[in-house]
Amino acid sequence: MALPRTDFSLGEAYARCREINRRHGRSYYLATRLLPRAKRPHVHALYGFTRWADEIVDSSPDESPGERERRLTAWGDAFRAGLRGGSVSDPILPAVLHTIETYDLDLGDFDLFLASMAMDVKVTDYSTYGDLLDYMEGSAAVIGSMLLPILGLAPGGDPVVARESARQLGFAFQLTNFLRDVSEDLGRGRVYLPAADLSAFGVTPDLLRADAAARRASKPVRELIAFEAERARDHYRAALPGLGMLEPRSRVCIRAAFLLYGGILDEIARADFDVMRGRAIVPRSRRARIVAAAPSARRFARLSRQWRIV
Repeated sequence: MALPRTDFSLGEAYARCREINRRHGRSYYLATRLLPRAKRPHVHALYGFTRWADEIVDSSPDESPGERERRLTAWGDAFRAGLRGGSVSDPILPAVLHTIETYDLDLGDFDLFLASMAMDVKVTDYSTYGDLLDYMEGSAAVIGSMLLPILGLAPGGDPVVARESARQLGFAFQLTNFLRDVSEDLGRGRVYLPAADLSAFGVTPDLLRADAAARRASKPVRELIAFEAERARDHYRAALPGLGMLEPRSRVCIRAAFLLYGGILDEIARADFDVMRGRAIVPRSRRARIVAAAPSARRFARLSRQWRIV
């Protein structure tokens, strides 16, 4: 891949990505602080890329779906032009293009990601969990795959097992976010919880909207959220085999991310799965405990069990 001509220096692009990560992904950003300094900018670049696409899809509610789709397509076209060595005027893309070149990242992962972002413009609900997994394959699982070459494997690590663990952790993180953000997503006209699951618990989209308006989840909704939280735990468990295969510093970083997102799931459980009363946030004191626990395999395992993440 020929590096593109660009109107922004690499330093400026990486700094922009770092700031986007710092402002919009607090848990993720905190975990990256545990990485070796040389790896951090590349992780920020991937976060900046994925967040920027998400902003195109979600940040302009007054735009029609067609307008947002055109903007997303134009940005994706600019990205692909940069991959071919074309001129880039975007403030984010130089960093991610350089990261792709540096680590020879799989371009198919980026195509899958952009396809899922395009779904967000048009698709407002999912019939089954399998349908939701198809969406999350591009929006979450591939992000784990993108990150893996940057994180690196320790000697003897199995790349197949590590990649599947990275995919599963992507599923776990995104499902955790969906549970935390039910009310916020309703405001965007989206229901990520599968229709088949809603039906099984006697929940309708109208009931979700009524609960969100009342800022209190009814019993059927809390039971539904508890069910989906257990699904998220299954993905966290499935991610465990590959964690020990990462390079030592990367392993600490991913343990921290695992516990920070798992802590959100624990906060949801502490609220009796009432995700309508407010956004579940891990208190600062608990975040400090997590960062302190991440270097220790024993403390990591104890917190994971204590919070029923695994």
